[in-house]
Amino acid sequence: MGNLRALVSVLGFTGSIGANTLDVIARHPDRFEVYALAAHSSVDAMLAQCLAFAPRYAVMMDEAAATQLRQRLPADAVTEVKQGDSGLAEVVTAPQVDVVMAAIVGAAGLPSTLAAARAGKTLLLANKESLVMGGHLLMQAVRESGARLLPIDSEHNAIFQCMPVDEHGIPVGRGVDKVLLTASGGPFRRWSLEQMFAATPDQACAHPNWAMGRKISVDSASLMNKGLEFIEACWIFDLAPERVDIVVHPQSIIHSMVQYLDGSVLAQMGNPDMRTAIAYGLGWPERLVSGVAPLDLVAAARLDFEAPDESRFPCLRLARESVAAGGTAMVVCNAANEVAVAAFLDQQIRFTEIPIVIERTLEQMDNVEPISLSVIESADGQSRQVAAGLLVDMQRSAGKAKQV
Repeated sequence: MGNLRALVSVLGFTGSIGANTLDVIARHPDRFEVYALAAHSSVDAMLAQCLAFAPRYAVMMDEAAATQLRQRLPADAVTEVKQGDSGLAEVVTAPQVDVVMAAIVGAAGLPSTLAAARAGKTLLLANKESLVMGGHLLMQAVRESGARLLPIDSEHNAIFQCMPVDEHGIPVGRGVDKVLLTASGGPFRRWSLEQMFAATPDQACAHPNWAMGRKISVDSASLMNKGLEFIEACWIFDLAPERVDIVVHPQSIIHSMVQYLDGSVLAQMGNPDMRTAIAYGLGWPERLVSGVAPLDLVAAARLDFEAPDESRFPCLRLARESVAAGGTAMVVCNAANEVAVAAFLDQQIRFTEIPIVIERTLEQMDNVEPISLSVIESADGQSRQVAAGLLVDMQRSAGKAKQV
């Protein structure tokens, strides 16, 4: 890299991935410098990190938040505040930037992730929706620009660590039979459908192993998170869907595995802490101190594995079917899920109604070829409208049932 210290733009820094990225960067002040931080509207958090890391730029997506941040930054602050999509694009494509941590949650992260890839950056990808929605466009951009994509999801990072790569960090897959994505099973792994019907948002967000945001925690509880990761693995490692298996591993010690043609299985193991994957991405091909405690296998005591139950967790089936359908089906699946999860967190629908919203949206939407970002964004917007309409219909039906 051209600088003594790598310049890093951290997008979505207020989430768990972003916060852990700053934690790892702070452990290596001789190697990394924060070039830019980006958030939606969390002024207090942005102000605190601007004072701690003195980034050159702070991007607030919300205009009022950007104005407030400008007013609250000290007069002698080195940080310049930018606002909106144009500001976000600038801090991921600037020639000085070496590394972009793409950790914006949901579909909103796709444009900036794609911009970073087209600009040839080292892209630490924690926004799985970018691949779910625009996998073809993103991987094409990586190939054409010479960007380096390093997956930060713990599962894909584990596969990356266990799979052969070339000198550019591109997985080559020589001798690989299949990959095995592990899933914790989430907080409802042993719950019946009746119990899940009555589940509250707080129960769904109480993950047994990982500290995550509420949206991704609900996805983990429904196994949609694993469905999205299934799609992501197919794109990152250029694998046909039948070469990706999902295994429930409740201890979250093995983060994923690669099975080879000779019968060998390589597994990446460690304590469930995202700083391991983040440090691996930041330091690749070197390994850096991450702040994560070493794994104590004696204390862990046991490693269990089981097949996922798609009858209780239909979101996993819906993700698989979306991959098989191709086109914009994956865009529709992701958009409907985001709408349904938001409604569940707002206590508008039951947990078990999340897959119902997704499946009905998939049935109503046309499946077209995702040839451009505008086509993808159009399918995403239309899917959200359809899903929102379904929520209204469901709430009306529920109201009528109560009256009866």
